[in-house]
Amino acid sequence: MPFSVSWHTLLEHLDELPADATLITPLSHSRLHIIDIQEHRVIVQFDESSEKRPLQREQFGTLYHQIQTAHDGFDLDRLPPDADPYPAVLSVHPRFEIDEDAGVIAETDGPTTTQLANTAHEPDTDDDRTEPEGLDVYSDALLLIDALERHDVTDLPDLETATLVNLYTLLSDVQRDANDFRQEVADVLLSRLHHDRPVAGQYGSVQRTSRRNRSLKDDEDVISMLEAEGIDRERVMSVDRQKVDEALEVTTLTESDVYEIDESEYVRKAGGRRRRQGVAPPGLEGPACRQRGDRS
Repeated sequence: MPFSVSWHTLLEHLDELPADATLITPLSHSRLHIIDIQEHRVIVQFDESSEKRPLQREQFGTLYHQIQTAHDGFDLDRLPPDADPYPAVLSVHPRFEIDEDAGVIAETDGPTTTQLANTAHEPDTDDDRTEPEGLDVYSDALLLIDALERHDVTDLPDLETATLVNLYTLLSDVQRDANDFRQEVADVLLSRLHHDRPVAGQYGSVQRTSRRNRSLKDDEDVISMLEAEGIDRERVMSVDRQKVDEALEVTTLTESDVYEIDESEYVRKAGGRRRRQGVAPPGLEGPACRQRGDRS
């Protein structure tokens, strides 16, 4: 099928979109609206900008031919900079579909989906939410919210010691559970991010990056290779703390003889975690806990 036919089919479907229709770009997940549809271009506007941007027919044609010649779809990572809106708009065509998991846009003969955001209903309300089971950070966060609502935490010195203990332990639980859950989310998200391209959500953006960790090989192997290059072993030898501690046990030296000691005091959680099974402890009757009990 020639591109001219596909182009006019695309324009027809764009013209049928509701005035408030929102498209989501596949890589950056930016939200955009169709402002105007013309014979040789489509004008869009991003949610985060008042600037109107024209998307030219020729560029759609280039993407169309790339898809036609690609095997199993055109790799979205090959898009030029700032070309993210083109596949989002092209997905409105009934024969083109974006597979974000595979990171491609492809032509298909079957039913397709678009990058059109769901605007057919209002945002979820509290009544639509369901409590996730087996997620510690959720129940801990509800208890923390309840404590924050029942006490004036803007003036901590005025709070009773027991209240401060409750706040500290709840904050510790939320921090630990949130970090564990954050890592689980990151493990899944990593497979969906492509080559340092930021992906935006409602509350922020993330991107894939890399980190180098180094650890020395066997000591003697390292020293031998360095000595072969003219580096004296004394230049790279260092004091091993574990060996120093072992030596202190068989000498008359004290710890302060070989260590600079700087003592500081801090608070830590002393008791074990009390598992919460969705039931608030006696006395907790704040809005957060009532909300959970109100759900049917």
